[in-house]
Amino acid sequence: MMRLTVAIVGVVLAGGIFFFYTKSAYDTVQATQVQIAQYNAALDKAAELQKLKQVLLSRYNAFNPTDIDHLHKLLPDHVDNVRLILDLDNLAGRYGLSLQNVDVSSSESKTPKNQTAIGVIGTSNQKYDSLTLTFGTRATYANFVQFLTDLESSLRIVDLVSLSVTSDTSATSDTRTPAGTSEPVYTYNITLRTYWLK
Repeated sequence: MMRLTVAIVGVVLAGGIFFFYTKSAYDTVQATQVQIAQYNAALDKAAELQKLKQVLLSRYNAFNPTDIDHLHKLLPDHVDNVRLILDLDNLAGRYGLSLQNVDVSSSESKTPKNQTAIGVIGTSNQKYDSLTLTFGTRATYANFVQFLTDLESSLRIVDLVSLSVTSDTSATSDTRTPAGTSEPVYTYNITLRTYWLK
């Protein structure tokens, strides 16, 4: 009888220890092992990404730095209004033009409150944004055409949005035509659009 009582007490005690201590400790160990496996997988993924980064970096470093500069000029990854205006002014200066009344505006202009945007649902998926630059200048027709030709062949992507030409009767160029007359000077108001990556 004593043995049976000791056996029952032993089984109850073993069951109590199992359910109150061993099972909770075992569950904690299992959860910790799952977490360790997740961390190990994350470390493996990080090591794989680091290798991929090194491969891509070595490929990037193999490019000619001049070509990379050309790509950044073609489609920059940020907007630099001052650099853009200086580049245009230097280009115009080659032909005796100077930029006047420069106005820069982003394409993210707000819609007036009393108007609603029609046909726009959700956010834009464009990977680029644009900037509009408006300025005026005075020059002879030949010099202005040379300026536009250089602008067209420059690396920076630029769209001519609008162009208005008015005659400037108050001034003539010092350049003489073969007939000996001065070339007329015109006033040009130009709007350009350029782009950059978001």
